[in-house]
Amino acid sequence: MARTPSIDNHGSAWRLRALCVGEDPELFFPLVETDSETARARAVCRRCPVLHACRDWAVRHGEADGVWGDTTASQRRAIRGTLRSDRPSGSA
Repeated sequence: MARTPSIDNHGSAWRLRALCVGEDPELFFPLVETDSETARARAVCRRCPVLHACRDWAVRHGEADGVWGDTTASQRRAIRGTLRSDRPSGSA
């Protein structure tokens, strides 16, 4: 079943300019995360004027599924892991 990205009314005005708005949501939420399954969605992302805002939002909000800002779920997990390891000791 396709899912619609969660709505955050705070700081997400960029979504109105996203190229994925006119696309089938299933394209961005494949059942299996493989290069062949995510390639079309990522191609849309690479042309999108809000690619960076989308990716940053998905990383900050822990989006666990789908293609956001030309990243897959596993790529975002890796980014979050890097961000956590870059924090000084004792940081929350």
